[in-house]
Amino acid sequence: MTIVTGKRYLKNGSLPHMWCSGCGIGIMLGALLRAFETLEYAPSETVVVTGIGCTGKADDYLVTNALHTTHGRALAFATGIKAFRPNLHVIVLMGDGDGVTIGGNHFIHAARRNIDITAIVLNNFNFGMTGGQVSATTPADSRTSTTVYGNPERDFDICKLAEVAGANYVARCTPVQGWEMQTLFQEALEHRGFSVVEVISPCPTHFGRRNDRTSASEWMRWFQERATPVETYRRLPKAERKNRFPVGALVKRFEPDFHERYAQMKRRLLQTSTKGDS
Repeated sequence: MTIVTGKRYLKNGSLPHMWCSGCGIGIMLGALLRAFETLEYAPSETVVVTGIGCTGKADDYLVTNALHTTHGRALAFATGIKAFRPNLHVIVLMGDGDGVTIGGNHFIHAARRNIDITAIVLNNFNFGMTGGQVSATTPADSRTSTTVYGNPERDFDICKLAEVAGANYVARCTPVQGWEMQTLFQEALEHRGFSVVEVISPCPTHFGRRNDRTSASEWMRWFQERATPVETYRRLPKAERKNRFPVGALVKRFEPDFHERYAQMKRRLLQTSTKGDS
């Protein structure tokens, strides 16, 4: 029996990693690299695009092609790569600040274009690397370094945003669903069109400290109490859904992706040109 570890995609001597105890980024990266190995992705045909922030440091550990981009612009760079080289496997790793706060507009338009890339958003509820500032996914009333008396704003639901913007595949998980996370990553990588997997993993160093939940074990219990398999969640009465969120594959659509639509446009153009010549 072959044991899949994903280590072939890691730089020699790169471990231990930099992330804090209780952070889910390491679990996320391990699941992604095992998915690469299971799908037999060649490092030379794989591009991991990152932005700025804790999640953005993930490309430092990889031997795949990597592009470390500016804050909030990872999806724009990834779109350019995939449009020019559609044969490549293009994966974007972002935090919530990078992905849907500073990068929110790019997120919406990548989903609208339905371009065939996979976006993994590690949602840690704040800007972790720069001091724990409020982000677009910080839950209402939660404390951060810039909302010391509680966040007065409502938070984004990343998965609902991806769905209404047009993504073909949308899923959610937490570090508790470690093996399921790998399965969701594999599904997202294989699904044609724009795919989004949200990994909910609140920052224990900043968000946890300011909201009375500092240890990894406390967060693991929080995940177990709130993360509910999507089919179970959908059967719950609305009142019982409070303080819970669905995990698993939430959306699977098979709408034509950007490259299919672009090919259709070229065919129409050629047909028009041919008719004009005749």
